[in-house]
Amino acid sequence: MDNEVWARPDLDPAFRPERRRFPRGRRSRYRRAERDGLCPTYAALDLGTNNCRLLVARPNRDGFRVIDAFSRIIRLGEGVSSSRRLSEAAMARALSALAVCRDKIRRREVTRARLVATEACRAAENGADFVNRVREEIGLKLEIIDRETEAHLAAGGCTPLLDPHGEGAILFDIGGGSSELVRLEQCAPSDGGPPLPKIRAWTSLPIGVVTLAERHGGVRVDRPLYEFMIAEVAQHVDAFAAAHGRQIRLDAVHMLGTSGTVTTIAGVHLGLPRYERRRVDGCWMTDSEISLVVERLLGMSYEERVANPCIGVERADLVLGGCAILEAIRRAFPCAKLRVADRGLREGMLVELMRQDGAWSRQRA
Repeated sequence: MDNEVWARPDLDPAFRPERRRFPRGRRSRYRRAERDGLCPTYAALDLGTNNCRLLVARPNRDGFRVIDAFSRIIRLGEGVSSSRRLSEAAMARALSALAVCRDKIRRREVTRARLVATEACRAAENGADFVNRVREEIGLKLEIIDRETEAHLAAGGCTPLLDPHGEGAILFDIGGGSSELVRLEQCAPSDGGPPLPKIRAWTSLPIGVVTLAERHGGVRVDRPLYEFMIAEVAQHVDAFAAAHGRQIRLDAVHMLGTSGTVTTIAGVHLGLPRYERRRVDGCWMTDSEISLVVERLLGMSYEERVANPCIGVERADLVLGGCAILEAIRRAFPCAKLRVADRGLREGMLVELMRQDGAWSRQRA
């Protein structure tokens, strides 16, 4: 893998082409390229305020095929909003998850990767020190990206889910420590690979599900507290809506949401006995369907949220804060429908790396 990702040369595995056997008659040209070691392997890691997530993939046709993945809730940003520092316990959880990611990257013989840290490391006074610690102890070199880069990468990962018959979308990414809003127009064509995002405006809100839960509590949330959280978020959302809302025909655009909040809402709406990405990613929800799920969540006790298979103990105290952020966005941009994306930042990084390398151009040739 590239030297800019591996911080210690002794941890950089020598590249050995992976050779696999496939049943006769099922070999596509892409699988044959993998078999012959001609298809590079890419990795994208997102170390956020709440989650540590990894994707490993290889390009195929006009997209990519995921060959490995990892996701763990680590709450790296726990307490940062008050102390301005990453705690020892949170850093230990993150280091444990990053060690798993490193092992997967090595085992899959990744040839190129991008590993980023977002709001928790941006906001913490010891964020840069933690990145150095990751380099020394785990052997991975993290890049702390700014909010604009985060918004653009998330948009690049979600463009395949834009309604081709519409004029664009209001994309939102509800994170743990910050949330991004992007005004997307219908995407520009690309020379291979997913369509290129056409961003008209963007903003980053200094509020996420972890910061709201720490500020107001997430275990017991009644209607007055829920409305108070919405009003707090609305102060940030309304400024963006005032600047850009008049240029949008709301009947011609849709919402496009990428976050644990919207995937959880979709899972509850679909009544899934366990979370299934293939059913959630790309599904549509109407405005009334979203409202019904939110009302249902507000009526649940904390214990009932824990027992729901699409929420669980790790999200039970965060989901209503996420709903409050979503509600502030919905009130500012009252679109008739929402498309749910179980994709975003990591997919955007993969697409950017593959496009830089001309992966799809080479495959067509």
